[in-house]
Amino acid sequence: MATSTKQRGLRLDDQLCFALYAATNSVVRAYRPLLGEFGLTYPQYLVMLALWQDGVTAVHDLAARLQLTSSAITPLVDRLEAAGFVIRTRAADRRIVLVALTEAGRLLEDQVATAQQAVVCRTGLGDRELADLRQELKDLADRVAATG
Repeated sequence: MATSTKQRGLRLDDQLCFALYAATNSVVRAYRPLLGEFGLTYPQYLVMLALWQDGVTAVHDLAARLQLTSSAITPLVDRLEAAGFVIRTRAADRRIVLVALTEAGRLLEDQVATAQQAVVCRTGLGDRELADLRQELKDLADRVAATG
């Protein structure tokens, strides 16, 4: 007799990966219309967050910061540049492409903060709970990456 899926622990509702996936989708869906008002997609928002925090950044460093490949970052930067939010320049080492905020990109930060606050409110979590959850997720990601 074959072992049932239930006995092997392969129930969808019991999977950590599905809980993380569902939570991520919910948060991204909450952001989508709010960011759309500013002409941003969620991945573009992540690029902008990194630039607002870190300032001028090389494309390869931006990719590492967002845990993406440089080839995944390039189309995001292309669209942000076309929208007038960022500009690309070459460093002294011509192989390095730097991404910097334009004035319009800098001004966007205060406007987008309202979207971020709206999503935080929708979570129903307080500051401490959000900080704890964020830390637990970072620790989880670090542990999984370290064993992979």
